[in-house]
Amino acid sequence: MTTYDYGTHDHGTREAGPPPAPDPAPRPGPRTPGGSRLARAWRGRPEDPRWARPALWALLAVTTVLYLWSLSASGYANQFYSAAVQAGSESWKAFFFGSSDAANSITVDKPPAALWPMALSVRLFGLSSWAVLVPEALMGVATVGVLYAAVRRRFGAGAGLIAGAALAVTPVAALMFRFNNPDALLCLLMVTAVYCVLRALEDARTKWLVLAGVCFGLGFLTKTLQAWLILPPLAVVYAVCAPARFGRRIGQLLLAGLAMVVSGGWWVAIVELWPASSRPYIGGSQHNSFLELTFGYNGLGRINGDETGSVGGGGRGAPGGRGGGGWGDTGIDRLFGSDMGGQIAWLLPAAFILLAAGIWLTWRAKRTDTRRAAFLVWGGALLMTFATFSFMSGIFHQYYNIALAPYIAAVVAMGAALLWERRNEGGRAGAVASAVLAVTVAVTAYTSYVLLGRSPDWHPWLRWAVLIGGLAAAAGLLLTARLGRNAALVAAGLGLAAGLAGPVAYTLNTVDTPKRGSIVTAGPSVAGAMGGPGGFPGGGRGAPPWMRNGGQGAGQQAGQGTQSQGNQAGQGNQGGPQGMPGGGSPGGGQSPRNGTGNGQGGQGQNGRPGTLPGGGMGEGGRRGGGMGGLLDGQQVNADVETKLEKNADDYTWAAAAIGSQNAASYQLATEKPVMAIGGFNGSDPSPTLAQFKEYVKQGKIHYFISSGTGMGGGPGGGGGTSSQITSWIEATYKKVTVGGTTLYDLTQKAAKSSG
Repeated sequence: MTTYDYGTHDHGTREAGPPPAPDPAPRPGPRTPGGSRLARAWRGRPEDPRWARPALWALLAVTTVLYLWSLSASGYANQFYSAAVQAGSESWKAFFFGSSDAANSITVDKPPAALWPMALSVRLFGLSSWAVLVPEALMGVATVGVLYAAVRRRFGAGAGLIAGAALAVTPVAALMFRFNNPDALLCLLMVTAVYCVLRALEDARTKWLVLAGVCFGLGFLTKTLQAWLILPPLAVVYAVCAPARFGRRIGQLLLAGLAMVVSGGWWVAIVELWPASSRPYIGGSQHNSFLELTFGYNGLGRINGDETGSVGGGGRGAPGGRGGGGWGDTGIDRLFGSDMGGQIAWLLPAAFILLAAGIWLTWRAKRTDTRRAAFLVWGGALLMTFATFSFMSGIFHQYYNIALAPYIAAVVAMGAALLWERRNEGGRAGAVASAVLAVTVAVTAYTSYVLLGRSPDWHPWLRWAVLIGGLAAAAGLLLTARLGRNAALVAAGLGLAAGLAGPVAYTLNTVDTPKRGSIVTAGPSVAGAMGGPGGFPGGGRGAPPWMRNGGQGAGQQAGQGTQSQGNQAGQGNQGGPQGMPGGGSPGGGQSPRNGTGNGQGGQGQNGRPGTLPGGGMGEGGRRGGGMGGLLDGQQVNADVETKLEKNADDYTWAAAAIGSQNAASYQLATEKPVMAIGGFNGSDPSPTLAQFKEYVKQGKIHYFISSGTGMGGGPGGGGGTSSQITSWIEATYKKVTVGGTTLYDLTQKAAKSSG
């Protein structure tokens, strides 16, 4: 196959040899006077096609509507983070540390950067679902825009639009850009970092590399070490391909590294130097240390499964499986599985094919070629992330796959644009390019056919339409030399429509369905997935070992009509880690709501699904808390809310509860601080029994809210601190029942038993 030397903007030191071929990518246009900037913003650069900029605005407008549509239907989404947002809107100290409550008892188990935009929004507009989630949606629109800009510079406006559209309609992206987990901000920062690296590769300007370092530093403050996952391929590509002397390249990388350390390390340094007695406990750690959290539970523990304090986690000792960890079988096909495929795999085979084609076509270009560098940068990020997600043994949820979405979209758009260029050149090279495009379209259509087939009762006609349309488009691309340019354009359009029809349908379903809890998934329920809409399994692939074959409901789709099948916790036969609801796993105790026992699914009422042991997709109305409130918040009774609010300002904490999700529900309902004993999992040793007794003695806590599920010390340890506190309260203080909720008034001791 013939290869071509695509040139580059090379304003640095050139290598010896013949002059490079001219770069077919458009050069930045001349500067326009200030008065014409508005016109340029609408029309775009002079060298762009007239349709390019209006098409971009249309893409961004559609994405905005898509991500804002019925946004408040999800309520507070993940109440764990929403409670911290509420706290940060009330207290600047809670804002800085990322505390779960405004009285600063404990932080969330992540650094706080993702909370800051939401907390500022709530400070500005007041506490509401809309104020919490709008910043996430706008981050999604910004990510689409930055991805367009990154791809357009080297491959043209058409490729940029394809990349932006592919990202916007990736189901897991539509899910997380409408949700309040840290992944939305992390995705925006990573795409911006790649954009900056690509700009630096054009002319070796240091400022772009430094800006990339700042993005990686802020990414660390968003989701710790996951932000640095793509650092190695980007650094290597710059060290090899940047148009500057080798020594200068290394110096620039070191300077960018310094910018990364400063932008990400300032907060860490303050937290580590701050006296522990006057700051909140670092949630997710066992020794009140952010560095322990970073390199343990949120770091290497995610890779090797050694996660002290996590929910069941741990690959070590996990039974069975192909290299199976505690969070499902690992392997090269993990992201194509029943619980992952519909989130991200639609264009994944196409991305691998087009990445290989793009690198092959640009392989003999000169060292500083920016098109080849773009394939290496985006492709390196894709492969690094794909390999890590496929083989990591620690906690892994379906929504993590948003990290792959922009890399897949960029590689697909760049590869398709390059092959389309080559196809237009005719001859043998054009025929080969057409064949590769045809194979890519056919493989993508078949992938969509398989993924759509996993929901056989959900629009069954769509899978056949996608398959037939994709195969017809592939045939048309193979015959374009005979059919002419117009026919080729029709075939390409049909192939694009077939490739995106599946993810678009999943995305529309996602946008139309409320999502709540700690573990959410995009799209309709899928046969063989982890418990249907819930995220946690019913004994299927991807289940932590302590949740397999025990106590899971069999329901799939929830929230349809006035009565729906739920995935209830029920009474099961297989226990789990100590401290889980019911003294074990979701199958080890009483169903939190409407369960029928022995793993039978309960019936949701009034449009609400039964409690889902994974926190669930939250389809339908608001529910009781999954797994006793471990993965989703409780439904707060109005009488309980009134009781907690009464005289709440006389106390530091209106109440305390085991686990962050339990506490979050009551905090969001009352907008008063509620102490989360034990942090997210109920397993952090915060506060200790002695500390809690002292708080009660000083009159700082009014009520203790019983979860009624025996969460105890949680599955991860914590020395049974939560269990000790619970036992002491139950033996010491007066119990009252309000609206079906058990409260202990910590200002009134129980009457001593006469026996």
